[in-house]
Amino acid sequence: MKKIVFALICFILFLSGCANQIRELTKKETAIEEKQTPPADFIPHDIKVVSVGDSLTQGVGSDDNLGGYIPFLKANLEELKGISIAEFANHGKKGNRTDQLLKRLKQPEVMSDIKDADLVIITIGGNDVMQVFRENLLGLKLNKFIMAEDEYKDRLDNILTLIRSYNNDAEIILVGIYNPFIKWFSDIKEMDQIVDNWNKVSSETIEQYDHTLFVPVADIFENNEESLLYTDYFHPNTRGYELIAERIYDYLNAKSYF
Repeated sequence: MKKIVFALICFILFLSGCANQIRELTKKETAIEEKQTPPADFIPHDIKVVSVGDSLTQGVGSDDNLGGYIPFLKANLEELKGISIAEFANHGKKGNRTDQLLKRLKQPEVMSDIKDADLVIITIGGNDVMQVFRENLLGLKLNKFIMAEDEYKDRLDNILTLIRSYNNDAEIILVGIYNPFIKWFSDIKEMDQIVDNWNKVSSETIEQYDHTLFVPVADIFENNEESLLYTDYFHPNTRGYELIAERIYDYLNAKSYF
């Protein structure tokens, strides 16, 4: 009888040991499975960025016409762990206003690039302001610009709606405008107010759409002791474009887009 009891005790202890081994093995397998799940940026991927708009996208004023802010932003993006290559398609055109950009967005090449884009960056509005400025050169009146703002807003709405019709997922960034006369006509305070109002309209308009971001740049040119304008005292120089690129990058990072 004692032998039977002893055998049962040994058998129970054996089963208990097996159960412990199974539990330990299960824990190890679970731990292995958890470790096999890599972080989102473990495998870098390529992104496509489409830049559309005016001379700030074309890069007028930058050294050797390298493309304005684009090479700087490209370098910043490719330093991120999660990005391998940031491919840019530049569709900037010097002098473009919102009405002209609307037409160009319907060109097959531009349309195709936007459809494949992860990010769309727009620089527009400066030439719309300049058109009103030139038409009222002899008498700068704020009410003329206020009237033009409504028309600008409608065209900007159409631009954003059109881009969204091509691509519903891409992040859309609208870069604000700055006062190009700040160096030589700093005494014309109306221009600062006009630029502020125009940027406010741009910001409020783009906020009505999902996956969008407004990036202000006016303060870069207001508060910087460096010379940030090209020799035409209108377009940014290479350093100016570099700071614009840094501002876009900072805003994207703040939004945790990447």
